[in-house]
Amino acid sequence: MEETSLQQEIRRSVAEITARFSDDYWMECDQKHLFPWDFYNAFAAAGYLGLVIPEEYGGSGLGITEAGIVLQEVATSGAGMNGASSVHLSIFGINPVVKHGSEEMKRKYLPQIIKGDLHVCFGVTEPDAGTDTTRISTKAVRDGDNYVINGRKVWLTKAGDCQKVLLLTRTTPLAECKKRTDGMTLFFADLDPEHVTIRPIAKMGRNAVASNEVFFDDLKVPATDIVGEEGQGFYHLLDGLNPERILVSYSSVGLGRGALRRAVAYAKDRRVFGRPIGMNQGIQLPLADSYTRLYAADLAARRAAWLYDNGQPCGPESNMAKFLAGEAAFQAADRAVQTHGGFGYACEYHVERFFRESRLTRIAPISENLILAGIAEHILGLPRSYGRSDDR
Repeated sequence: MEETSLQQEIRRSVAEITARFSDDYWMECDQKHLFPWDFYNAFAAAGYLGLVIPEEYGGSGLGITEAGIVLQEVATSGAGMNGASSVHLSIFGINPVVKHGSEEMKRKYLPQIIKGDLHVCFGVTEPDAGTDTTRISTKAVRDGDNYVINGRKVWLTKAGDCQKVLLLTRTTPLAECKKRTDGMTLFFADLDPEHVTIRPIAKMGRNAVASNEVFFDDLKVPATDIVGEEGQGFYHLLDGLNPERILVSYSSVGLGRGALRRAVAYAKDRRVFGRPIGMNQGIQLPLADSYTRLYAADLAARRAAWLYDNGQPCGPESNMAKFLAGEAAFQAADRAVQTHGGFGYACEYHVERFFRESRLTRIAPISENLILAGIAEHILGLPRSYGRSDDR
């Protein structure tokens, strides 16, 4: 699975951009809760926001593999999940519009996204539904040529900096649907401040990119802002879910590698009892183990990306890559802190920031337990271990 010359050039080019943004830049953004606009704009100027958007709309028309390489290199550089999260929604989150949006919608909005002039967030998760997306309660009711939307979403990344939201709603009550996944509609809606309230969520890490709770109160959305078909929003959304898990896998591997790189450098330089601590097997073997696990997770991510880019089913592979990468990243970051000893707890060495960010990779966008439950059911053929008795 060697990288092509184009992929190698992308990696080098991204490394050149990220080299302009030091660890201290990312620490300041994280500590002061500042969105990394200088970094974001540099990426937009280099054309990377349009990496997977078709060429007819001004993009590069490349695949999820290339997008993964970009995000992995960003995370490895020291930007971590703050850097990767600041751009990954612009790169892949718009995929349902690319796949299912009207021609007018694509021509109007995709060029703006590529330039970095239009910012979009993803509105799916709800406080009372969580991963059980079919139980969402945000509803859209037809009113002439418009829909009126009411409800609440949670964990919307950078919603406060966005103008549009890919918003999943119920247009048909669950009780009236033949299948639980029917009756949901995806809108590409304006975040009208008169009808939308955005509240940042205080959280452990990745604080340069805010996560938000968002309330929709009688938000009027034109019917022309429906992405795809009414009632088919869940299926349209799937074109964003697998790529998201693949790209989070790449980012997680990058985060783990960034932490490991700093741990190795410290182990070579730090001397205790007259010798570098990297001579001690108690230090070097855990780091070698983490390198091996990150290597394996990277291969899993590459395999999932190859399947997606070649139009093949990739659900299990996407989930397994995400599982492996999240665990490997967390373990590498934890070991980086441990290698630094007391200094690992200090902000100036940056590994504590990687540790805080790495915990997210085991939760979002899907938890480890749910991934394993899906593998048990769909691959091993074991009885379903979750859900309700009335599932249809």
